[in-house]
Amino acid sequence: MLDLFFAAIGVLTEALIVLLLLRRRVYRTLPAFFVYLCWSVISDGVPFSLQLLHKTVPFGLYEAQMVIDSAMMFAVLVELSWSVLRPVANSLPKYSWIWLALLIAIAGALLWPVAGLTIPNYLTHEGANFFRLQQVFAILRVIVFLGMAAFSQVLAIGWRDRELQIAAGLGFYSITSLAISTLHTHQNVGSQYHWLDEVGAACYFGTLAYWVVSFTTKEVERKEFSPQMRDFLLILGGTARTSRAALKESVVTKTRPKDHQ
Repeated sequence: MLDLFFAAIGVLTEALIVLLLLRRRVYRTLPAFFVYLCWSVISDGVPFSLQLLHKTVPFGLYEAQMVIDSAMMFAVLVELSWSVLRPVANSLPKYSWIWLALLIAIAGALLWPVAGLTIPNYLTHEGANFFRLQQVFAILRVIVFLGMAAFSQVLAIGWRDRELQIAAGLGFYSITSLAISTLHTHQNVGSQYHWLDEVGAACYFGTLAYWVVSFTTKEVERKEFSPQMRDFLLILGGTARTSRAALKESVVTKTRPKDHQ
């Protein structure tokens, strides 16, 4: 019964957040996060409806949900990382966000073996892969949050900035999810095992409640980077642009036909 309560209140709160995002026009600056929340309402609402009808949720539905959820979460992490650089985005190379996406993808690949350390023994091979995928994105969310929080002064962001508010919510829920997953590896399936899952559902609702409070307040105007940070980012952008130009010139030189003697 408690599961249905958390599922119902979670879907309703997600729908409320979507309305708040529309009201605050957050979809203009953070479209990936807005689409992700819209998807969450659907992906959480369908299993909840099936449970109300006393129907079993097919595993194939969870598989499709996990794949789509992972793709959208990847887009959200890239969007948050790029949005932090908004004050100097116009001065950076046009496709710099692609490098951010590659860095996050590489980090995910490096975390894949680590995520397998907490896989429960009772899972099938297919279930273990989906569990590992879930763990990888949980760790990535924590890394993005901790990175933004640790360098908030350098990045000129505070707790009233949308990027840090979103990252804080994702980070809190991910930390609790990782802790619960670790505890599960030392438990047998039973009532105590299920109790931890309910704690995880309560923590997710806490994240949603935090976002409701955050998005009911008006966003503060984004601060500019310090001159030192701005110069550093522009140097990185200029170095990347110069490297690409040099590589392009090298390719052209190698492919240019030799002069006839």
